[in-house]
Amino acid sequence: MTIGLGLMMFPMLMICIFIGFPVAFSLMGVAVFFGYLRFGDLLVHQLVAKVDDVASYYVLSAVPLFIFMGCMLEKSGVSEKLFEAMHLITRKLPGGLAIATVILCVFFAAASGVVGAAESVVGLMVITVMLRHGYNRGLISGTICAGGSLGTIIPPSVVVVILSPIAGVGVGNLFVGIMIPGLILAALYILYILMRCIIWPHDGPADSSQSEGRTLIQSLWIIISALVPLLTLISSVLGSIMLGWATPTEAGAMGAAGTIILTILYGTFKLQYLNDAFLKTLRITSMIVTILLGGMMFASIFVALGGLSVVRNFFEVSNLTVWPTILIFLLITFVAGFVLEFISIMIIIVPVAVAVLRPMGVDDVWFCILFLIVIQTSYLTPPMAPAIFFLRGISPPELRLTDMYRGVIPFIALHFVCIALIVIFPELALWLPELMFDRIPAGTPN
Repeated sequence: MTIGLGLMMFPMLMICIFIGFPVAFSLMGVAVFFGYLRFGDLLVHQLVAKVDDVASYYVLSAVPLFIFMGCMLEKSGVSEKLFEAMHLITRKLPGGLAIATVILCVFFAAASGVVGAAESVVGLMVITVMLRHGYNRGLISGTICAGGSLGTIIPPSVVVVILSPIAGVGVGNLFVGIMIPGLILAALYILYILMRCIIWPHDGPADSSQSEGRTLIQSLWIIISALVPLLTLISSVLGSIMLGWATPTEAGAMGAAGTIILTILYGTFKLQYLNDAFLKTLRITSMIVTILLGGMMFASIFVALGGLSVVRNFFEVSNLTVWPTILIFLLITFVAGFVLEFISIMIIIVPVAVAVLRPMGVDDVWFCILFLIVIQTSYLTPPMAPAIFFLRGISPPELRLTDMYRGVIPFIALHFVCIALIVIFPELALWLPELMFDRIPAGTPN
């Protein structure tokens, strides 16, 4: 009876989500319903304990700080200055504007840590410029969607901060572990754009115009004034975490203060911007914490009803080896990304996957990094592709939905290349954690 109740939780959750109930309340509602059937009034004590657990996760206090960084950066004017600087550097290259867009997304993701922020901010800024220069519309769409998705994995990603307590892995290990794969993915984007625009120059023509009468000194000043403050902010936040000088929360506080200083330096600081950033941070953080709380309630009831034991027994009875087991979890993650957002997927899948794979000798950091890239891939993949709907909301009529669907496909292929590289060379994900934290990898599948 108890096990049967546990197995019924996931179908009931999917029904609630498809009906249209908010994810957080779907998770809480299903947990309360099945928990009450099993435990009655004692359920209150268990759920209150989960609330206390979520409130006790110190690392989660970094989430609103990184969100605030992203909100303030939207107002600071740094994105416009950075794009101008990147354009000056790449303008003579085939596909220079698209390459500058990817680099800008990397910087913005590293400075804000917010998924979707880079796509919205950068997209609004570069779409009209790229259209004016005659860029292929599919290339425009794919570049912005893929570049914006880097916020998932480029540290200090909010997604990584939330994943840390769910997977039981140190956030510092995840930050440094995902850094090389994230940069590899961005490099693959740039290489693809460059090669495509060399082969088909009309897709992304080089800018042959003069640099608007600027002298070399003026151009250098634009580049330095845009890069130095932002690089100082990024290196301070990430460096302090990687070197063990600060916790993620402390580093986030330093970054939040740094973004305020940036707005002052760029002369764009307004109390209204500060107020808007606080309100947006409050809304996003409340949403994240509510979903996380609902997920923890759901997971605890699922475990209490024996659901986790059933999953473990299934894999044991089925005699599946390590690789098919990993593939199943990653495939479920990929499909779930079509209908659920990041946090819900992590809460539902990661605890079960880690509990099954850890006894098999699979390294938690390595699996979590594969998991993050698969989520990012799902974020781009039609027909549901949240990245496309983000872009649809900010794009002019010239960019059609067919352009967007066609444009993201090559970038999705690059994601699979990156996944293959991490599978073949696990050191890409494990070398930095081992170097920075003297961590001994648990092992990866042979």
